[in-house]
Amino acid sequence: MPEITEHTLNAAEFDFRVRTYRADAPNGSVLVWLHGGGFIFGTIDMPEADEVAQVLSQNGITVATVDYTLAPLDALKYFPTLVGDHTPEEVAAYLAAAGPRAPYPTASLQATAAASWAQDNASSWGGDPAKVSIGGASAGGTLAASAAARLRDVGGPELASLLLVYPLLHSEVPASDDELQAFLDESPEDAAALPPGAIRAINEGYLAGASSDEVYAFPGGHDMRGMPPTLIINAERDQLRPSGESFAADLARGGVDVQVIRERGTQHGYLNGRGGPAAERTLAHMRRFLTAQ
Repeated sequence: MPEITEHTLNAAEFDFRVRTYRADAPNGSVLVWLHGGGFIFGTIDMPEADEVAQVLSQNGITVATVDYTLAPLDALKYFPTLVGDHTPEEVAAYLAAAGPRAPYPTASLQATAAASWAQDNASSWGGDPAKVSIGGASAGGTLAASAAARLRDVGGPELASLLLVYPLLHSEVPASDDELQAFLDESPEDAAALPPGAIRAINEGYLAGASSDEVYAFPGGHDMRGMPPTLIINAERDQLRPSGESFAADLARGGVDVQVIRERGTQHGYLNGRGGPAAERTLAHMRRFLTAQ
């Protein structure tokens, strides 16, 4: 089992937690990992964070999961399934547990600070400062790509790689092709498919008036020259798949080494399915990619 420790960092005028999972037999690789949740939900205890870190750390990769400051709840109305069978008091307690909230650029700056902190501390975990990567799922992918772009533009520290799973990289997601639209039309009731207007509302709440054209807010559609080698794993039946695919093209145009995998039969958020075969395949892809850097 990995050695798990918690740390408090400060960036953008907010304290935030980082939980490290030190590998039993470190191979030098370190991953700074950011969970998803539409910028307004999610914790480092969810499978998308904890399960990922547990599995990778048992395979030689030390992982630091980031409990970044969440955005305001402006888009909460698009998540009726949150309530379910819970009482209003239970829902209020869940939301309050996230602590203070703040919009962009808070979480982006925290992700950047966590990456720099990990490089400063990698050696103490049996890691190699030159093999520190950053990655994230869904909205966490936004923040990971944002941090990579920030570090690129200030001249480092240089990251070994960028790893994105069903990421959101655009304020306006590129249109679905006919194949994807057919998938989405097959199961319109699927909880992973957000209703019309939801993604725009989520992104507007995250930005809180900041420009959606800023490269650090949504890196998609920008010049990606100088970014680290990147692995993008998209869910096949996901509204956000065009964002990951389009970002891969941005990276390729910028001369960045990029690998793109489409995880067949999956929907957005599948890493939260503990022990599922798709999640296991994705974790294997992640492990191979990180150890090869």
